[in-house]
Amino acid sequence: MGILKTLPPASFVVIVVIALLFVLAVALLLIVSARYRRLRTAGRTDENGFRSTLLREYTAAFQKYGHDVNTPAIISNVIGERLSPLLLCERFLNNAVSLFVTLGLFGTFLGLSLSVASLTKLIGLSNTDQWLNVLDSVGGGLMSALSGMGVAFYTSLVGAGCSILLTILRTILNPQAEREKLETRLELWLDTEVAPQLASQDASDEVSLVKQMTGALNTASEGIRTALHDTSLALVKTAALNRTVLEDFEQTVGKFNDGVHDYSEVDYNLRGTVERLDLAVRDLSAALRDINRRMEEAKR
Repeated sequence: MGILKTLPPASFVVIVVIALLFVLAVALLLIVSARYRRLRTAGRTDENGFRSTLLREYTAAFQKYGHDVNTPAIISNVIGERLSPLLLCERFLNNAVSLFVTLGLFGTFLGLSLSVASLTKLIGLSNTDQWLNVLDSVGGGLMSALSGMGVAFYTSLVGAGCSILLTILRTILNPQAEREKLETRLELWLDTEVAPQLASQDASDEVSLVKQMTGALNTASEGIRTALHDTSLALVKTAALNRTVLEDFEQTVGKFNDGVHDYSEVDYNLRGTVERLDLAVRDLSAALRDINRRMEEAKR
């Protein structure tokens, strides 16, 4: 604690930030690992609707693609949707080690800059005429420069120490390995338990569908049979009506033939009469010509 009191405020802030981030990283590491472990060992109990969502997505894909469904892709997709905060914590933990080292280097450069500033100020005083009067402040200037170097070493030490501790904890707990175990357990559950149930359900659905199709075909055949019977009756009635119409037509044709025969006789008689009239007209014309000739001779 005495060392921290002698440090400048900037270095104290850097060390506090590194310590807070380290505590946060350790807490997230414990929470994420425990959450993955609980999801993996929870059996069939649904937590926050995770398994129900996974089951719904897998069922929809199985009904569409059958046994060719991509189970790992579905699991990764559901984990990305339902467990996105855990994945975010994983990414933070993966970058936390390098973050601690970076903050330590930041403290190092900050401390070196403070040391350089103190030494520059001290050297600036040595070039003045009051050098003898400021000899007593040389010790204070050197202590300020050394405190800046302390900032550099302490922040680097804290950053490197937190990085090492977090690396050891991540190696022991390893949330990524817990997530991979969870994905493997879920894949086995879907492929060995859920898929056979869905396959049998689809088979029963196909049997019921065949039965429904058979019933529909029977109903359709009965309808076709009834329609054919009605059509045959209508054809019989139409044939009888056509027979009656044909008989009437034959009678009409017969009457027409008789009328044509009578017309032929009338035409024959009319032709004879016309011929006789023609002969009479010819005789009359000859008689008139003869009378006209005689009258001309009498005038002479």
